[in-house]
Amino acid sequence: MNATLDKAADENFPVAPAFLPRAWRDDLMAVYGFARLVDDIGDGDLAPGGADARHLGVSPDRAEDRLEMLDAFEADLHRVFDSTPRHPLLLALQPTVRRRFLTPEPFLGLIQANRQDQLVTRYETYDDLLAYCELSANPVGRLVLAITGTATPERIRCSDAVCTGLQIVEHLQDVREDLVERNRIYLPAEDLKHFRVQETDLAAPTTGASVRALVAFETERALRLLNEGTPLVGSVHGRLKLLLAGFVAGGKAAVHAITAASYDVLPGPPKPAKLRLLREAGATLRGEG
Repeated sequence: MNATLDKAADENFPVAPAFLPRAWRDDLMAVYGFARLVDDIGDGDLAPGGADARHLGVSPDRAEDRLEMLDAFEADLHRVFDSTPRHPLLLALQPTVRRRFLTPEPFLGLIQANRQDQLVTRYETYDDLLAYCELSANPVGRLVLAITGTATPERIRCSDAVCTGLQIVEHLQDVREDLVERNRIYLPAEDLKHFRVQETDLAAPTTGASVRALVAFETERALRLLNEGTPLVGSVHGRLKLLLAGFVAGGKAAVHAITAASYDVLPGPPKPAKLRLLREAGATLRGEG
C-alpha cells in the first residue's frame, strides 16, 4: 500500500500538498491510491509477491492476467459502495466516498481505461485519443472538484481540458517507453502518417527530425488544452486555487521541458526544473496563462 502511494512524488503535478486542509489531503491521497493501483494493474507494474492479487481474491499465480485483475478490482470497487472492500486501498477509499458522496462513475472510467489498454494499443485519430483521455484522465479532475465541493458544469469543462492536456504531455514524455515496454502508441496514427513517422522511429534511441516535428505538433495541442482549462484556477479561491494552479503549472512546465529539449523525447522523458514549475504556478495564479 505504501509503495503505491509513494509514487505520488513522481507525478507532473502536486497530488496532495501540505498547504491543503488535512481532510482534503486524506481524501485526495485515497483517490490517488485508487488511480495509481489501477494503473499499476493495467501496466503490469504490481509489486512482487502477489499481495494485491490475494487482497482481490485472485490466485497470486493469476496476477499477471491483467484483465482478470481489473475485473476483480472492479468487483471490489462496487463493495466500496455497498459493503466492505477487500483491498486496503479500497478500504481506505470508502470513508472518502461516503464523506464526499462520490459516485462509482469516475472510478469505473479509470478501470475501463486500463481495460482498454489491454485491448487497444493504437489510436487512429486525435478524436479517438480524446475519447480515451475521457476515461483515463478526466475522471481524476472531476473527483478533485467533487472532493472540494466545487463542481459546476463550466469547471468540469475546464478541468477536463487540463486533465486531457496533462495526459497528452505524459504520453509525449513516455513515447519510447510506452512502445518498447508495453507495445502502445498514444500518438494518433493519422499524425504519424502526416509527419512520415514510422513506428520503428519511435523506438529509436535518438529522436529524428520527423519525430521531433510530430512531438512539437502534439505538444502544441497539449498546451492549447492546458490554456483552455486555465480559467478553472481563477474560478476558485484560497488553497484550492493554489492546488489547481499546481496542476496547470505542472503541465505547462512539462511542456516547457519538452520544448527546451528541442522535442528530443526518446532518450528519456524531459522533466521540468522546480524553478520552472514555480514560475509557471506564479504566472497561472496571476492569470497570465
